[in-house]
Amino acid sequence: MAQGKVLEQRTDDEIDKACVQEEAPDAIHFDVFTLFPSMFTGPLSESILARAQKKDILTITLHNIRDYATDRHHTCDGYPYGGGGGMVMRPEPVARAVETVLNRPQGWQLPEASAHFDLPAWEPDKPPVAGHPAPVVLLTPQGRRFNQDVAAELSKHSRLALVCGRYEGVDERIRTQLITDELSIGDFVLSGGEFAALAIIDAVTRLLPGVLGHETGAYNDSFSDGLSGILEGPQFTRPPEFRGESVPEVLTSGHHANVQRWRRQQSLLRTLERRPDLLALACETGRLTPEDLLFLSRQGWRPPGSSDDPLPNG
Repeated sequence: MAQGKVLEQRTDDEIDKACVQEEAPDAIHFDVFTLFPSMFTGPLSESILARAQKKDILTITLHNIRDYATDRHHTCDGYPYGGGGGMVMRPEPVARAVETVLNRPQGWQLPEASAHFDLPAWEPDKPPVAGHPAPVVLLTPQGRRFNQDVAAELSKHSRLALVCGRYEGVDERIRTQLITDELSIGDFVLSGGEFAALAIIDAVTRLLPGVLGHETGAYNDSFSDGLSGILEGPQFTRPPEFRGESVPEVLTSGHHANVQRWRRQQSLLRTLERRPDLLALACETGRLTPEDLLFLSRQGWRPPGSSDDPLPNG
């Protein structure tokens, strides 16, 4: 928390050191369990995720849950007990896929010729093996809210398993027997967990050392420790004037301290305008400096529950 609090007084070298001190693996592996693996092909082959894979910082193995269905029609869903609309993902193919993969070294993938008919041995009535080498995360609107703090938490693991729900969700026994965490990317419903899984892969991967072009890039993003959990302010690039609007003079002044002060104030203003709840949280957790509080007070903002006593003038 203190990292965000004293950011303005830090040099670039000090910020670099703070980023390096954060515990993170050199690389991360994702096992993704889905009924639609082809949905991942395009996004994983472009931009930052593609570069991370070329650097061997990120590895991903896609597992088709349907390959682990052994009935004649390779069925992975069924009507819900008790009636109701929609279908529910059956527990056997999901459990067999996840347990088979996680009991093997990362990167293992079922050979295409073995799907359905020549699967590795698996005992459906045997309790799952404890101590799998990775958290097993279910993507579901019922999960805890995914945010930057959760992304940082997940980035400390070297291996993660993501299970993409479909239809009306998975059989509850998968939740109770196999899943170790449940995540939602927002209060809305998607057709499946694939897009949520991609969002999580991207958010987690970019926190790893060596993924971004600048090592402090993720540290200074919106919601990050570098910004005390608030929003990033406006950014400008060439040309210096566009449609009659010029780049703020402070950004071309060459005065580093003034630039840093301006950027911090713009972050505070943008957060005040768009997400005042983040300011309240940052204040509650001690992530705003006296200078921040003084600046905000001049904009008419007061910490929730505060008195009308004047704030320190810094």
